[in-house]
Amino acid sequence: MKKLRYYRLLLVVLLLFAGSLQIYFPLSAHSFDWVPTDEEIKKYRQSWNPFSEGPLLIQSVDIHPQGQLSVRPFFFSQVTEKSYGNTLSFPTDAKGGPVHTYAIQPLITAAYGLTNHVELGVSTSMISFWTKDTESANKGKGPWTTDTGMGDTSLIMKYRPIVQDPDSARPSVTLYQQIVLPTSRWVTGTERPPGGFAPLGRLPSTKFGELGFTEGVTFRKNSNPFRISGGVYYTYSAPGSNAGQNTYVGDVINTRLIFEHFLDDKKGLAYNLEFVSVSTATWRADGHAINSGPLNGSTVIGIEPAIQFRFTDSLVGAVGVLFTVAGQNAQDAIYPNFSMQWYWNKGEKVIMR
Repeated sequence: MKKLRYYRLLLVVLLLFAGSLQIYFPLSAHSFDWVPTDEEIKKYRQSWNPFSEGPLLIQSVDIHPQGQLSVRPFFFSQVTEKSYGNTLSFPTDAKGGPVHTYAIQPLITAAYGLTNHVELGVSTSMISFWTKDTESANKGKGPWTTDTGMGDTSLIMKYRPIVQDPDSARPSVTLYQQIVLPTSRWVTGTERPPGGFAPLGRLPSTKFGELGFTEGVTFRKNSNPFRISGGVYYTYSAPGSNAGQNTYVGDVINTRLIFEHFLDDKKGLAYNLEFVSVSTATWRADGHAINSGPLNGSTVIGIEPAIQFRFTDSLVGAVGVLFTVAGQNAQDAIYPNFSMQWYWNKGEKVIMR
């Protein structure tokens, strides 16, 4: 009976996703008024934009041309031995515990250019984690709590109403929609890792094992030899259930700001500085009082230096390490990660987004 309810809920979610697609991409193309012209898109695609991986911690702001596909395997890991208290503080103030946690999360994202204005994507993952209370970990004693299973799955849609102009300061602006399906709970019953988040590699980060709805707005501007991009995302988690009681967690706010500096255009060689934050709010969009998760909210702020490079005319990659630099009611951790991305464009030369 419980599985039947899940399948019904999944059907409702998919119908909502299809409905939102119809809003942004009506059957009549003539109903669009707010889209870049073909001339604007052509001008952008002929401008400086080296073929490369791009940032690791944000979905590409500009979208695939119609019919182009990319597949991105991404590997994220986490090492946590300290945590922040109830006030926003720096790592020097982080305390040991309450647990030591180590996690790895391989995930894969596929994105496809439905039109020159709309991109569809899907992302799914696995997760393995090992955790032990701090006292036992420090003494090398006691059992580890561990689990391995499927992570959550995201359905993603991006609509770009504004494309950047190489001859002015106008950036690309993209509207981002995401539905997070808690396949970790529905399919494999994967346990929630300590802290309630999968590693920050979820793009954007969301509560692990929760049905979530994300709205975001992102921007990007290219100016040789730099690319600058960023975004803000808001995620609402549907009410959950624990031991027959409804649970309500705070909404989640993500921010991203990324600077890329290219050293060699032909090799796609660049270094990145990626600034990220994830905060759990003390409110919910539906007005329910919070009774699960950090009741006083939480915040984690991180910086990732990364290097990106190009393997072939269709394969690129990047590697980086994310460090937390401040936090509140959150884990102090480091997150080594790397990514590869393969492009396909109907047998033709791929076009950098």
